[in-house]
Amino acid sequence: MATTIIPVASFDCVVFGATGDLTARKLLPALYYRFRDGQIPGTSRIIGASRSELSVDAFREHARDALKRFVPGHDLPDTALNDFLAHLDYVAVDGKGDEGWDDLTAKLNERPDQVRPYYLATSPDLYGSICRNLNKHGLIGEKSRVVLEKPIGKDLKSAKAINDAVGEVFPESQIFRIDHYLGKETVQNLLSLRFANTIFERLWTADVIDHVQITVAETVGVEGRAGYYDTSGAMRDMLQNHILQLLCLTAMESPLNLEANSVRDEKLKVLRALKPITAHDIQTATVRGQYVAGAVGGQPVTGYLDELGHESRTETFVAMKVEIQSGRWAGVPFYLRTGKRLPQKLSEIVVQFRASPFSIFPTEAFGREPNRLVIRLQPQEGMKLEVMTKDPGPGGLRLRPTDLDISFEETFKQRYPDAYERLLMDVVRGNATLFMRRDEVEAAWAWADGILSAWAERPESPRPYPAGSWGPTAAIALIERDGRTWHEELRL
Repeated sequence: MATTIIPVASFDCVVFGATGDLTARKLLPALYYRFRDGQIPGTSRIIGASRSELSVDAFREHARDALKRFVPGHDLPDTALNDFLAHLDYVAVDGKGDEGWDDLTAKLNERPDQVRPYYLATSPDLYGSICRNLNKHGLIGEKSRVVLEKPIGKDLKSAKAINDAVGEVFPESQIFRIDHYLGKETVQNLLSLRFANTIFERLWTADVIDHVQITVAETVGVEGRAGYYDTSGAMRDMLQNHILQLLCLTAMESPLNLEANSVRDEKLKVLRALKPITAHDIQTATVRGQYVAGAVGGQPVTGYLDELGHESRTETFVAMKVEIQSGRWAGVPFYLRTGKRLPQKLSEIVVQFRASPFSIFPTEAFGREPNRLVIRLQPQEGMKLEVMTKDPGPGGLRLRPTDLDISFEETFKQRYPDAYERLLMDVVRGNATLFMRRDEVEAAWAWADGILSAWAERPESPRPYPAGSWGPTAAIALIERDGRTWHEELRL
């Protein structure tokens, strides 16, 4: 059955940082697909804004090149591409200074009643000055929204400073802090899985669940982001935001309804219930790693320090054991890990159920494999429930684990929108359910700061691991000390 596409209201979207990598790689393709599929009205405009002195035609050629690079050719017929490019405009604007703002104001005031999303695809240190300039030139109204990309700060103090600067001119209801992981089909299906299916919600307790694993693995290194990454590391870049958001959606209680603040209230409760990891247990509860030379996909790759060009204690891998202090999750560990230069690119949540306390089947029939629910975010978004079934044939009663597997794209026979496509349309609608509220961001930083401080107090460098492996051996010990193991399918 085809998905019904509901058009959004006509809008003028201003993308600051319009000539940058994020715009080329993610924003332009997302907006193109939504335009091609008829969700963006033809009266809408996408206005690029950056310091580069470009003509409108030059910006459209820049966008054409980006789309040809990041959108498959079969999805990019000339007619659709040219129609989309015709809706692009451009203004040279200095985010920190005064240049170009009068031109942008004149362009936007041509259609004052349009919904106005301002997407800040820039360095976070420009967020405050851009928002102040928008306010100074009278460009903020009831139909305005501002989208903030991560990272929102490097710690709690800097996050508060950014939130204060943006909050001076935009009310919280018009601030959309984007985390693209929350736009993935599977992440949204977590809510459906848990709260629309009695079978799972009744099993979602410490009595039935043994532990939960969340893995976000990347095969790439730092590539052209070495300068940024070395001031960030895996903890700030991935775990404090993406992975904690996945943890919240997995562990949260049922919201009263699907209204944005109702959902975000429950996520906030999870963040505030995270047990602090202190200097006393930092060594047993966390592992930091840094990749050295190795091979990924059969190709040799250099180590992090070689890519960076100097010594560094920045971690490219983190694994940790986390506890949630609540009645539902008492005694259930959450094992989190993320890293670069790992063997596979994947993101998944594994809910490991407890083994049955008694079995009528003899131990030789099977290894007493407990059930496992695997929620895949990438690649091939979907869900898989591992259950025990009889091995076919007349050779006696032997059991083996079998997958009840749902691949969304294969099941529903259609292309699923990218996370940015979905989130950008939610911005236009003013639906903030899948975006982070200020208190969520600051609660996550308050918890992460304790870990970062404990690491900083210790002299140890991150543990080395060969590129193409699953991280330091200490990460294996972290989970196996508890008699558990990382999800088997992650191993090559």
